[in-house]
Amino acid sequence: MGPLGDLLSGFAVALTPQNLFWALVGVVLGTAVGVLPGIGPALTVALLLPLTYRLDATGAFIMFAGIYYGGMYGGSTTSILLNTPGESSSIATALEGNLMAKRGRGSAALATAAVGSFVAGTIGTVGLTFLAPVMVDVGLRFGPAEYFALTVLAFTTITALLGASLSRGLLSLLVGLAIGLVGIDTLSGQSRFTFGIPELQNGIDVVTVAVGLFAVGETLWVASRMRHGADTVIPIAGTVGMTRSEWGRSWRPWLRGTALGFPIGSLPAGGAEIPTFLSYALEKKLTKHPEEFGRGAIEGVAGPEAANNAAAAGVLTPLLTLGLPTSATAAILLVAFQRYGLDPGPTLFTQDPELVWGLIASLYIGNAMLLVLNLPLAGVWVRLLAIPRPLLYAGILVLAGLGTYALTGSVVDLVVLYALGALGFVMRRFDVPVAPAVVGVILGPIAEQHFRRALQIAQGDYATFVTRPISGTILLIAALALVAPPLVRLVRRLRAAPQGGTAA
Repeated sequence: MGPLGDLLSGFAVALTPQNLFWALVGVVLGTAVGVLPGIGPALTVALLLPLTYRLDATGAFIMFAGIYYGGMYGGSTTSILLNTPGESSSIATALEGNLMAKRGRGSAALATAAVGSFVAGTIGTVGLTFLAPVMVDVGLRFGPAEYFALTVLAFTTITALLGASLSRGLLSLLVGLAIGLVGIDTLSGQSRFTFGIPELQNGIDVVTVAVGLFAVGETLWVASRMRHGADTVIPIAGTVGMTRSEWGRSWRPWLRGTALGFPIGSLPAGGAEIPTFLSYALEKKLTKHPEEFGRGAIEGVAGPEAANNAAAAGVLTPLLTLGLPTSATAAILLVAFQRYGLDPGPTLFTQDPELVWGLIASLYIGNAMLLVLNLPLAGVWVRLLAIPRPLLYAGILVLAGLGTYALTGSVVDLVVLYALGALGFVMRRFDVPVAPAVVGVILGPIAEQHFRRALQIAQGDYATFVTRPISGTILLIAALALVAPPLVRLVRRLRAAPQGGTAA
């Protein structure tokens, strides 16, 4: 049928009244939650996982996609008006956006963020539409050895790139792998790490892990750092919009940000943080108004915000086609797939094309909804910043507990939930990234399964992982992802050392 035919069938799914409703719910929830400081799309999707298990899978993922895109935009509102990025990918937007707001140009900053998000998100979704089938064709050539190598690549990239320290990332990954081992070994039938508790025989539910580490842990961490007194929110002057000059200064950064965001987001070592800062640096270099950078340059908002949303579409490409998460939100979406008994990857496109193409089509619809909603309702989103923080965080903790208990009705799961929440808080306290732990819980059992299967096929020959061309190449890329960053830092220190010595 081809990508266009598949996309048209996807629109037939996404344009049903029920799925349009879930798309609207998703973008509204995502934007509203993205506006709140410290609460991003990963936390929101994690929190809603237990509450959506009665939904059909297509409706649930259309809503999750709306939350993802909406949260990406909502974070820009907080960055611009409060100078408090809700997501790390919104930090670059805050650099110039908040300065624009202080100079009375907050409405223009919000407008270029909204339109740039729409442009970049739409172009990125077009890229996803045509790139996904190509990656599926590649994925269909994978055997157990290749899938094991792919899980190793996921471990290394998300460990090396999320967080400031490789050792802390590895520690987080090991914690996740240990949690993933809890339960009965499918090969030997022996119990592992259950401590004699019958409820743990089936393992710890990945939803409980995701909600505990992300929602509960993040909420406790944000609440513990809550500043006393009210935050200073810069009011919006007039309606949200741009002058003709500001339109002219924005459209090129939108396209350049998209060109950076989508391909980098599609890479296994991608994500949204790298392209947003690259876009900011590029716009600062190319601008015809260098005097405005550091005082509120609209290019410094338009480019990073476009890169942010294009990367969001790019992140979905390896997730849907290879089952490879490259961001915290992608890791939570992978949990959602497992919750519905689905394995994202090339077989998903053949086994459940209605879900995949309905989801991709809903991204176009969600982008249009976001543009229509965000420009006139910017003042409404700003009012959400007035919600008392204690009530907000207490409500999240209660909702997390109720949702988890509703899944199984087990008190043990509640204890595990809040124990994992405390662990998530401690991890944040010592700057240990949480996403590698969640990836370890999800992909650890899958990696073990493919590792054993590959060895059985190769009759115990470990060389099969490096002698097969695809698996060997993937493992080489994984090794480079671990080794390259420390080597780059070492080279920079060695180059800077003689200069420092000369200066002394």
